[in-house]
Amino acid sequence: MADAFSQIHIHLVLVVKGRSNLILPHWEDELHKYIAGIIQRQGQKLLIINGVADHIHILIDMKPSCRLSDLVREIKKSSNEFINTRGFIKTRFAWQAGYGAFSYSHSALDTVIRYIKNQKEHHKKVSAEDEFKTILKKFEVDFKEEYLFNWIAK
Repeated sequence: MADAFSQIHIHLVLVVKGRSNLILPHWEDELHKYIAGIIQRQGQKLLIINGVADHIHILIDMKPSCRLSDLVREIKKSSNEFINTRGFIKTRFAWQAGYGAFSYSHSALDTVIRYIKNQKEHHKKVSAEDEFKTILKKFEVDFKEEYLFNWIAK
């Protein structure tokens, strides 16, 4: 079978259930490394992962054979188990049901990587809600305000 030549860069946004500030600085690096391992085991390439206490951003170089929904499901399921088994928090950890997924061209990668790398500084000035609405508008994704934050509900 012939090789597939592709360039698919996907920016994922995963939000903690209830927008709770549960991803704490003293264990977030372990979570990021664990998620990196999930992505690698699924045959994909992690470009960068970062976030704040209530959500994370992941930039992945994906193969065309990968189903995005399957990858996200595995990331969420396995990282939920990892966090809950390790006892990083006193309550039960879970991700929101939905997620954001946006594609970028190769020429935009440096900008997106910088943006993800600087999440902590960025969110000192911009709320997660405003950030997500800006991304949706940039990508011309239709949304109804009253339904938008069902998956990012406070």
